Amino acid sequence: MATTSLLPKSLSPFLKNPHSPFPPTHLTKLAFLNSQDHPHNSKTRPNNLHTANAKKKNPWLDPFDDGEDPDMEYGSLFADGKQEEDPRPADNPDNPYGFLKFPKGFNVEIVPLALKVRGDVRRCCCIISGGVYENLLFFPVIQLIKDRYPGVQIDVIAADRGKQTYELNKNVRWANVYDPDDYFPEPAEYTDMLGVLKNRYYDMVLSTKLAGLGHAAFIFMTSARDRVSYIYPNANAAGAGLLLSETFTPESSNLSDGGYSMYHQMADWLGRPFRSVPRHPVPPLKVSISRKLKEVVEEKYKKAGAEKGKYVVIHGIKSDSKATMQSKGDTDSLLPIQVWDEITSGLREIWPVFVIPHEREREDVEEVAGDDASIVFITTPGQLAALINDSAGVISTNTAAVQLANAREKPSIALFCSEEKANLFVPNAEDKNCVLISSKTGKLIDIDVEAVKKALPVFDLSLALVFPNVNLPLHLVVLLVKYEKYEEREREREKEMEFG
Repeated sequence: MATTSLLPKSLSPFLKNPHSPFPPTHLTKLAFLNSQDHPHNSKTRPNNLHTANAKKKNPWLDPFDDGEDPDMEYGSLFADGKQEEDPRPADNPDNPYGFLKFPKGFNVEIVPLALKVRGDVRRCCCIISGGVYENLLFFPVIQLIKDRYPGVQIDVIAADRGKQTYELNKNVRWANVYDPDDYFPEPAEYTDMLGVLKNRYYDMVLSTKLAGLGHAAFIFMTSARDRVSYIYPNANAAGAGLLLSETFTPESSNLSDGGYSMYHQMADWLGRPFRSVPRHPVPPLKVSISRKLKEVVEEKYKKAGAEKGKYVVIHGIKSDSKATMQSKGDTDSLLPIQVWDEITSGLREIWPVFVIPHEREREDVEEVAGDDASIVFITTPGQLAALINDSAGVISTNTAAVQLANAREKPSIALFCSEEKANLFVPNAEDKNCVLISSKTGKLIDIDVEAVKKALPVFDLSLALVFPNVNLPLHLVVLLVKYEKYEEREREREKEMEFG
């Protein structure tokens, strides 16, 4: 009887205490699930630059993990520095089943300890959301992964349009077609792609699709060690943190609104300093063009009547085709052919080449620009890059042509619907020999054509003949063009005085 009477008395202070660890109004946020709720942590632990500036870990994965121990001493061969090339023997080409292709943990005798201790990444998969533009801007992140993890093998999962971009990237091993933006995929395609990713034994899976519980479960079922993804900035992200090891929350629900630096959060995490490895800067956008692509495109523009180095690429003609290569972050980025014809009327020494995304646009271009207009039908980013590579420059709206021109260091004129969009998608335009012209009304159709014509001297051929191998800023280019024309007029005047 005594023991039963003590039970409610011992529980009564717990239930009546207003400072109970489980108050009725805060049941959803338990104190022990978040290390920030422990005030003694900041007092007992010494100040450390790495722990103070580091991003807090996901509290859902391990609620008792407060990060790395600042008193732990590193410096051994297995924990410090970058990873080395894969020490495992190469596959046996004579064996139809391969050689030493075992799952993780079954060939422990030849896998270094640093694979676990240091977090080495031998195989990485990138799931890229969006089309050509979004996949093209992910190239610097892929190069960053290559620099950060030597010897890593990078694979890509993208939509059918996005996959075409990777013929310009030599760092990607395999590119598979699977649309991550499809909310209702076919069950057969879903399970097949899941089996493909699971059988490749990735160490890290990166995703640029905003993840909810469904996409997070897809990444979780790949069995990768590091599962990294963007998540929704709203209630749709509920539950995604349980299945992901690292998450990034963008400012808006459309990641493409971030412009050129839309992946800055992921790039900052990938290039973070780690023990004796310093911070890795994000490299600039670069593309590689194969010789076969150059030959195919050269035949196309020569058939259209253009010569190498003596034409300007016109890209951004209004069309309902999927091959317009515009960004999701700027839907107002196409102009009708009438405006393009008015702009190209200011070209003198160079010839405009109109790029059409569909053959049905050819009649409209010929009707406005004339039957002798040079028209090239191009739908893939690889052929567009080869066309830009052989040109004197690019005049384009906010499409992939602007970024390809900057990657190939070609002078360009970029037309935007607003100044804010221009600064977002082409930062440091002067260093890239790019002239930014934005509309004053916020609509691209109201672009100032006269302002575009004033910027056309950047494509003058006289500069290309005098300085063929020099990459100069745009303001110097214009000054040199004017100076060359002034020198030419002075020479003609001297000749007239001699014969006069």
